[in-house]
Amino acid sequence: MTIVSIRIEDSDKKELDKIISEMGISLSTFYTIYTKKVIRDRVIPFTLEAPPNPFYSMSNMKQIDKSYNEYLEGKEVSKSLSDLSGYEK
Repeated sequence: MTIVSIRIEDSDKKELDKIISEMGISLSTFYTIYTKKVIRDRVIPFTLEAPPNPFYSMSNMKQIDKSYNEYLEGKEVSKSLSDLSGYEK
């Protein structure tokens, strides 16, 4: 048997204790269940995501489509720094 020590915010621990006690389990049982699920399924039971790349924002993609269509029509396509300052993050 191994002892594992983790650090979490006091308020998060308090809330977690409240929730799992309502379920009738201890903190140790909670982490054991979580660990067994990860081992069994070989996946973390929630999704981890990085924020989307701002280049692919809707407003930027619309501007790229518009510029591309202008290019296909033979129009000169140029952007100034002020045009780019509205770049949505």
